[in-house]
Amino acid sequence: MSAAPKKTVAAKSVRAAKVESKGTVPASPSGARASVRTVPAALTNRDGGQSARAAEAPPGDIPQRVYLFGGGKADGNAKMKDTLGGKGANLAEMAAIGLPVPPGFTITTDQCAAYFTGGNQFPAGLIDDVAHGITFIEQSLGRTFGHGGKPLLVSIRSGAAASMPGMMDTVLNLGLNEETVKALIAETGNARFVYDSYRRFITMYGDVVMHAPRKAFEEEFEHLKKARGLKQDTDATADDLRGLCIKLASVYRAQTGQDFPQDPRVQLRAAIEAVFRSWNNPRANEYRRINRVVGLRGTAVNVQAMVFGNLDDDSGTGVGFTRDPSTGENTFYCDVLFKAQGEDVVAGIRTPLHLDALKQRQPKVHAELLGVRATLEKHYRDMQDIEFTIQSGRLFILQCRNGKRTARAALHIALDLVKEGLISREEALLKIDASSLNQLLHPTFDPAAKPKVLAEGVPASPGAAVGRVVFSSKQAEEHAMQGEKVILVRRETSADDIRGMALSEGFLTARGGRTSHAAVVARQLGKVCVSGCGALEIDEVHQFFALRGVIVRAGDVISLDGSTGKVMLGEVPRVKPTLGQDFATIMRWAEDVRTLKVRANADTPADAHKAREFGAQGIGLCRTEHMFFDERRINKMREMILAKDVIGRKKALAKLEPMQREDFLGLFTEMNGLPVTIRLLDPPLHEFLPLDPRTQEIVAEEIGVQVEEIQAAVARLHEANPMLGLRGVRLGLMFPEAYEMQTRAIVDAAHDAMERGVVALPEIMIPLIGHVEELKQMRNIVQGVVDQVNIARGKKLEITIGTMIEVPRAALTADRVAEQADFFSFGTNDLTQMTLGVSRDDAEGGFLTEYVVRGIYPIDPFATIDKDGVGRLMKMGVELGRQVKPKLKVGICGEHGGDPDSISLCLELGFDYVSCSPYRVPVARLAAAQAAIKAGKGTLFK
Repeated sequence: MSAAPKKTVAAKSVRAAKVESKGTVPASPSGARASVRTVPAALTNRDGGQSARAAEAPPGDIPQRVYLFGGGKADGNAKMKDTLGGKGANLAEMAAIGLPVPPGFTITTDQCAAYFTGGNQFPAGLIDDVAHGITFIEQSLGRTFGHGGKPLLVSIRSGAAASMPGMMDTVLNLGLNEETVKALIAETGNARFVYDSYRRFITMYGDVVMHAPRKAFEEEFEHLKKARGLKQDTDATADDLRGLCIKLASVYRAQTGQDFPQDPRVQLRAAIEAVFRSWNNPRANEYRRINRVVGLRGTAVNVQAMVFGNLDDDSGTGVGFTRDPSTGENTFYCDVLFKAQGEDVVAGIRTPLHLDALKQRQPKVHAELLGVRATLEKHYRDMQDIEFTIQSGRLFILQCRNGKRTARAALHIALDLVKEGLISREEALLKIDASSLNQLLHPTFDPAAKPKVLAEGVPASPGAAVGRVVFSSKQAEEHAMQGEKVILVRRETSADDIRGMALSEGFLTARGGRTSHAAVVARQLGKVCVSGCGALEIDEVHQFFALRGVIVRAGDVISLDGSTGKVMLGEVPRVKPTLGQDFATIMRWAEDVRTLKVRANADTPADAHKAREFGAQGIGLCRTEHMFFDERRINKMREMILAKDVIGRKKALAKLEPMQREDFLGLFTEMNGLPVTIRLLDPPLHEFLPLDPRTQEIVAEEIGVQVEEIQAAVARLHEANPMLGLRGVRLGLMFPEAYEMQTRAIVDAAHDAMERGVVALPEIMIPLIGHVEELKQMRNIVQGVVDQVNIARGKKLEITIGTMIEVPRAALTADRVAEQADFFSFGTNDLTQMTLGVSRDDAEGGFLTEYVVRGIYPIDPFATIDKDGVGRLMKMGVELGRQVKPKLKVGICGEHGGDPDSISLCLELGFDYVSCSPYRVPVARLAAAQAAIKAGKGTLFK
């Protein structure tokens, strides 16, 4: 496969055509008819032989705007997706290797970009080049565009470099008008086929090009079928469809104020422009945002000769996957429809038939299709998604692309391709979407189910949850105690909800994003979460919520899909996950190549156990504050906060210390021989106090204080911006007894573990450092306690003391900070907030979404590290720190630790490890292996 042709040579070849033809071509931008030229006889292909275009050309550096394909030749190839889009590149490739591809041409993605930068105007020269392309198709088939006894019809399809199925626009059967309809009827003798194609064209053109409501056209067909007593579209006669076309033309006129255009040149130009415009339609923008499709120039436009699956009884259409996209089994997964066009299959207008139906009706075509399947898999070395049409018993391939597949299928296909000798092990690892492994770790909904979808929010924590709606943590507890599954529905969650969250199957919130409280806790607990569901209207007083007119009351059952963000009414059937041998093999291969270690964020022994099951190499973040939110402990924490002096605070903390010690012992036991990084208390104290009056009264009675004392403490601890207030190391310096208690619990637990034969490797982490003096003073306090406990236990344990880098100043002064730190762990959640000046809870689902759509940030910076801003600070922090301590251990413990793109950045910056939630550990392991392969690091397979 050769490289893409140079722009200068390719562009010159367009200008070389100076011969005659009888075909008509689209109008030039000025409205005059463009000169007519035939394609020269001398052709060269991409391997140095023949091509679809002339070799000689005048001088000049003019970019090639149009690439031809067909007849076993092509200007482009599969490597040119950035220029030709995925569809155009693959059409060129299939044509060049001799597959039956109808001739056509591709308008480059650069022309789409130029259309928008030029104020929604066609770039200079494009219309002339389109004219040349039409001439090429005409001569390839012996047909004429817009008139004559053998009229040419074309399809206009989009195709970006990244697959965006169904997001942009398509127009089929273009070139039909009153004249060509008559000519086609005379040529084929099949009036029904012609009028069926014409009614499709009027509907699609009105919808896609003119933005008339498609429903208005479809209703006319439904009225016809009802009046005639027809059950299927195919039951309509030629006369039925002829009359329908007249009515559709009237609908077009009523909806647009114009007559349906009869000049195919006008149709073609308008359709190309419509496909260009579809690059920026809302669904395409949303698709790119959700799937992180960035850096593309625009869509290419593919203009291709029509072939007709609705021509006669020996015609049909179909879509197939060369392997099962759900399971990965090596079977042809293919559906067909007879007397139909491709949209009927893709849009689900008619129920398709199994491939066996084709074998029975047309065994030769069936055998040819199987041959195409084998050819494409061998050529592309991957499972392919293909679209095809059969016209009067002749097979044509209209599209191929790497097929979308489930995670389970991706593993199976990758392993089989290695066994079949088509790819290497490292190529197999690179073919798997690391993020998709989440599907394997959580229950999923049955793909065959057809639920009622109420709305979609932010898919914050994957899985499939079903339960009864509750609106408070207390209700969740009450229902759970009765053995019922519940879904906690809140505007947003808070620390007070932790108990109810732990007992719920999943959470639905109106506010927040992927790194909100609900999302972080959900991933930590392995729960399902859909957050930021802006359409959610909650009435807690009357115990119901409304979604787009549907009322759902407390006790009603809903289903949440944490992988897609869908909120569904009722119980949707689920499929339990089983990891299987394929998963184990891929993880083993990843271990052989991975250089970056993967730890887990874990706060409980259960979290640690799950993390180790998934292959974690330690704990990179234990959030100790979560231990205090347990209902048995939170009041003791409140007693400490309400204490009037140091003695009172120490008395309350003494009640918590044995509990903390037991917590840490459990973590050390689960992580026997692996490091455990424990972050000392981080959040502001007001988060532990109840805010609503009724709960304040209950708590006051339980701990024996006046409710006014709680209210006064809430007022005293209130901060306008708590994220930048009294928290982290600041809290430790103001109330050192809290950090002292935690440090004693850690060191005592480590001694207890060692005495039981468990190898404990604790690492104490001090959060929110902004100035080296903060770390220096706090380190002295912590080290003092470590020494005291070691003396008391009669044995010295070496315990490292490090810090989180989450305040920009800490990164900027990392050389100074490193003097006092044994390790750095980048807390990228807060580092991103402080660097960007953006609150993640307020921005996600709000203006930040619009920022991504507009390209201000290419990707949500709370999902993937902002390389140019936050990433630069991280780079500076690592380099400055290692100038002082060359072997300084560096990791990341923010939510980005489970994001493949962020993991790749961490490897590039020389990090030692990443840390993520337990259920993201397999994702991180595979992503780290992929990053190592791409970077040329690790022991690559032979």
